[in-house]
Amino acid sequence: MEQIETMIVDGTFLGGQKLPPERELAETFAVSRPSVREAIQKLEAKDLIERKQGGGTFVKAKLNDLISNPLLMLLADKPEMQFDLLEFRHALEGMAAYYAALRGQPEDYQALQLALEQLSGENESTDNAAEAKALVHFYLTMAQAAHNMVLLHAMRSLRSMLQDNIKRNLDVLMNQADAQQAINQQRKKIVQAILARDPELARHASNEHLAYIEETLLNINRQDMRMQRALRRIEVK
Repeated sequence: MEQIETMIVDGTFLGGQKLPPERELAETFAVSRPSVREAIQKLEAKDLIERKQGGGTFVKAKLNDLISNPLLMLLADKPEMQFDLLEFRHALEGMAAYYAALRGQPEDYQALQLALEQLSGENESTDNAAEAKALVHFYLTMAQAAHNMVLLHAMRSLRSMLQDNIKRNLDVLMNQADAQQAINQQRKKIVQAILARDPELARHASNEHLAYIEETLLNINRQDMRMQRALRRIEVK
C-alpha cells in the first residue's frame, strides 16, 4: 500500500490513470495477490483510488485538481490576474529550474530535452491551445526533475490555470515573430543551464524568460491602448 501511495505521490501513477492488474502488481512488489487486493482496499478507503465494475482500478481522476475554488476560476477571466499569475510563475518555475539543475537525474534530463523538442519551432504555424498544453507539460517535466513533491503537486494543481494563462499569452504574442524567437531561445537557455547543473543560472534564466514575456505583453497592451485613443480622436473629428 505504501509503495503504491509513493507512486501516486511521485507521479508514477497520475490522476485518472488505470492501475496495472493485480497479478502484475503482485509480481512487481513480490507479494501475493491477496496482499495486493488488501492494499487496494485500503487505498480505496483513503479515497485515493476507485474501482470501476468491469473496467479495472483507477487513481482518482480529480486527485491533482486541488484548486477548484469558483472564485479563482472567476478571477482567471480578469486581465490583471494574468499578470498576477505570471509573477507567481517566477517563484514556481524559478524554483523548479533551480532544483532540477541541483537534483535532476539523467532520465529527468532526457525527458526534459524531449519535452523541449516537442514544442513548436519559431517559424511554424501553431495551434495555440495545443502549444499551451505542450508548454505545461514542459514545465511540469522540469518540476518533476526538481524532485520536490510539494512543488510538483502545487504546479499540477494549477495545471488548468497555467494552461489558460499560457494560451492567452500565446494569442497575444502570435503576431510578434521576434518575441516568439526570443522566447524559444530563452527556454533553450533554461534547459542548457539545467543540463549544465548550474542551479543559479537555471533560476536566473527562468526568471529572465518570464520577465521578458511580462514586459512584452505590457508593451503590446500599451500600444493597443494608444491605438484605441487615436481611433477615438479620429471618431471625434
